[in-house]
Amino acid sequence: MAKKITLPLTDTDIEQLKAGDSVLISGSMLTGRDAAHKRLFELIEKGQPLPVDITGELIYYVGPAPAKPGHAVGPAGPTSSYRMDKYAPALLDRGLRGMIGKGARNQDVIDSMIKNGCVYFAAIGGAAALISHSIKKIEVLAYEDLGTEAIYRFYVEDFPAIVAIDSKGNSVLAKGNKNQ
Repeated sequence: MAKKITLPLTDTDIEQLKAGDSVLISGSMLTGRDAAHKRLFELIEKGQPLPVDITGELIYYVGPAPAKPGHAVGPAGPTSSYRMDKYAPALLDRGLRGMIGKGARNQDVIDSMIKNGCVYFAAIGGAAALISHSIKKIEVLAYEDLGTEAIYRFYVEDFPAIVAIDSKGNSVLAKGNKNQ
């Protein structure tokens, strides 16, 4: 049975999540892909403020398709997370609490997750249309010029995901996983 989680994530929420847990996430989350992450990272390197406050946030690696009439968004499946690995530790150090994507993360990201008490969820690739039904409302927050790669705020209800890597570094994606 899936655990229901309401955003924002609390320390207790994160501590109680274990690799392999099925979850249904409700609340609001940020979105962003490669281009937006690159811009955020460049601002961090320059010591400049970010266009959105990422403190306490969860970010979904997605580039949503345009919405059909009557829907908040079109298909919205996860992007391969490794493409954000270069940028993730800097964002986690700035207060990001979790990420949603697909696929494995590198050791630098996992180490940063452990250091910062964060969690990584996997959304099911190929289920973009199904996932889009859990997205009730969206708004562009930054980098509108990037189109689908802009930073959005998604308001979701029962967004399906799996805890892929928990805050202790346990992973359902790694060979020799302690939880298997």
